[in-house]
Amino acid sequence: MGNWKKLMVAGAVVGSLVLGSGPALAGPTSPRLDRREYRQQSRIYRGIASGCLTPWEFRLLEREQARIHFTEARMKADGRFTRWERARLHRRLNRSSRHIYRATHNRWRR
Repeated sequence: MGNWKKLMVAGAVVGSLVLGSGPALAGPTSPRLDRREYRQQSRIYRGIASGCLTPWEFRLLEREQARIHFTEARMKADGRFTRWERARLHRRLNRSSRHIYRATHNRWRR
């Protein structure tokens, strides 16, 4: 069998595994949390574009958003997403929102 045919067969096998197991590996969803994360991310980008955020503040806020995202992924990794975990993430997002507001409304400009 030629290399091209081997590659096609391997691609078909991997593709069928990925597409077949997609819904099973998706895990619990949280559209409300995802919307909040997206809105906060856009607030950060608007702040850096308008000059309200310094590069240092931008890095701090981005790092905080990344930590929240990875915490959410860890919480969902076991396949369950309890209301206590959801409440904990909302508290972290509330704190992050305050940090974004304070950073964009302080006297430091880029």
